[in-house]
Amino acid sequence: MAKTSSVEKNNRRRKLAGQYAAKRKALKDIVMDQSKPMEERFRAQLKLSALPRNSAKIRIRNRCEVTGRPRAFYRKLKLSRIALRDLGNNGQIPGLVKSSW
Repeated sequence: MAKTSSVEKNNRRRKLAGQYAAKRKALKDIVMDQSKPMEERFRAQLKLSALPRNSAKIRIRNRCEVTGRPRAFYRKLKLSRIALRDLGNNGQIPGLVKSSW
């Protein structure tokens, strides 16, 4: 299991990213629009940088749903390789056939 504090910190980042997603997108669109005046784009950039850092989607770390492990993460299953193996051995993942010979 991962540290509870790390998992909770990541959950807070997910929540903040959801709260600020629309605002960040609007400001980012202004910054990237070349047809807008330079002053307006610069003001939008300053407002964007004033937002909390943890509200950026890029700061969210993919973690295993079962253990919270941050590495060896399968996006499709939202599990780490270790949790996938354990659940697969117990037959709890539908359609997964574990080969052995």
